Amino acid sequence: MEFLNGVNALTLVFVSLLIFAIAYRFYGIFIANKVLRLNAGNVTPALEFADGKDYVATNKNVLFGHHFAAIAAAGPLVGPVLAAQFGYLPGTLWILIGCVLAGGVHDMVVLFASVRHKGESLATIAGKEIGKGTGLIAGFAILFILILTLAGLSLACISAMHEASWSLFTVIATMPIAIIMGLIMRYRKDSVTLASILGGILLIAAIIGGHELMQLKEISSLFHWRIETISIAITVYGFLASVLPVWFLLVPRDYLSTYLKIGTILMLAIGVVFVHPTLQMPAITQFVSGGGPIIGGPVMPFIFIVIACGAISGFHAVIATGTTPKMLTNEKEILFVGYGAMLVEGFVALMALIAACTLVPGDYFAINTPKELYETFIAQNPDLQAVELAHFSEKIGVDLQGRTGGAVSLAVGMAHIFNKIPFMDEVMAYWYNFAIMFEAVFILTAIDAGTRVGRFFLQEMLGSVVPKFNDKNWMPGIIISSLLFTFSWGYLVYTGNVSSIWPLFGISNQLLAACGLIVCTTMLIRMNRKKYALCAAIPGVFMALITFWAGYEQVVNVYFPKAQYLLASLAILAMILMLVVFVNTFKKWYQLLNLKADKVDYYGDTVKELVER
Repeated sequence: MEFLNGVNALTLVFVSLLIFAIAYRFYGIFIANKVLRLNAGNVTPALEFADGKDYVATNKNVLFGHHFAAIAAAGPLVGPVLAAQFGYLPGTLWILIGCVLAGGVHDMVVLFASVRHKGESLATIAGKEIGKGTGLIAGFAILFILILTLAGLSLACISAMHEASWSLFTVIATMPIAIIMGLIMRYRKDSVTLASILGGILLIAAIIGGHELMQLKEISSLFHWRIETISIAITVYGFLASVLPVWFLLVPRDYLSTYLKIGTILMLAIGVVFVHPTLQMPAITQFVSGGGPIIGGPVMPFIFIVIACGAISGFHAVIATGTTPKMLTNEKEILFVGYGAMLVEGFVALMALIAACTLVPGDYFAINTPKELYETFIAQNPDLQAVELAHFSEKIGVDLQGRTGGAVSLAVGMAHIFNKIPFMDEVMAYWYNFAIMFEAVFILTAIDAGTRVGRFFLQEMLGSVVPKFNDKNWMPGIIISSLLFTFSWGYLVYTGNVSSIWPLFGISNQLLAACGLIVCTTMLIRMNRKKYALCAAIPGVFMALITFWAGYEQVVNVYFPKAQYLLASLAILAMILMLVVFVNTFKKWYQLLNLKADKVDYYGDTVKELVER
């Protein structure tokens, strides 16, 4: 493995772009044309059920921006940074292989299934394709996972914005800018370009102006919010994004945030081109077999859990069966929106991994190892002493040691790369704060879309008891569902209790990804595409097995030894719920494989069995 050490970061950037381009051109188009057989002539839910609130036909570029912003949260940023503990090679391989063969396929087939089922949720699709009991269990499991996910994402966002007045100011500024863009695109014909240019200019003005304004103590003090205040503000924002028409705030804000997200990653890529940094982290570290200060377990199976959104993520199924299918105007756009956005997220994940791995290993571990464990860690690993960390802390003005969680090491890594560009040494603090703001915006766009989708889920579940909730235009139902769902994750954020169960997110999220692939494989088999259904079935079964393995390791080797019985119970509950869904689904596969395809469905396809749309 020695020959793989000291690789130039530019090589990884070039190789990844080449692989993603080939994957889109060949495998993505194969999935679109052969597996899913997308048909531009089919009327999508956005057109069939247009209501101006949730079902809104949206320009494909704007929808791509919304979808990418919604799916790309903390996962593609923090996960790869934490996985750098194993070395750069395991994370790089999983991001490239997982994104192309699993994540991109997952996002496409789930989005396709929802479009063919009136834009409804994964739980509803499971209920129709497999059975009502399975759908009900899947609904509870998804709701449980979504609450944990949004609470965890919110805490990560709060951590990024706390004591970062510039970041907070810019994040707040994106909201009125988004509303202006939404009004322009809604009431002025063919105005996407105008709204995009105006939004981009205002965003740049907010970023630069915010940095200058925060130099004034009187103004800066107004944006030094307490953690409790930020917690309440994020919860209120989630509620508003869930209740207001989708075109008014959520979609334009996500579209606007995409400028910042993709723009920053492109800046980082350009920085790599100019600087040609060498990956300081070796290809494989001594922690690949376990015992690391960040991830206690071995690279197998934990690499598949730690790096979630950058390779494959169950949270994407929530978005792909929530907001996005209600705005798609043409089935053919599933390739661009679903597979394309996943590949971009994979590139984001790889750039985050590169940023972390350009740090000297000693500095990386000093940032990510808890302070109380650092002396013991150094005593056991004397070759991993911090090298440049004191210099970084002085330039940035923040004590960086022991700032665990991945976000800070990513920001330092990005600032480190930008800092190598000529004349940039004196503005390292600027780049660090910009990176923190970038992470906060990245995360917040998943919170708003996730909350809205959670409201959809809860409405569907309450509708099985009180039919009036099934009326998506019934305002009391919208408000009640939004309040209940927002309060459920907002309370966890405010009390901080969810911070102790953040490790559950990785297990729950990947179980949900497996669920999305396995449930939608059922639909493909029913549509008489059993040979092509393997494209979804193989990664689905693989993710199920690897995640159950990781869950067992986490419960037996981490939770039980530390007497964390509540966490163990929650992890076991998530695995049992999903296991029931999987077993029932496999039974349905067996039944369908023994049926003849002799029926014609609503879309004119010859299928084995007819189900309600």
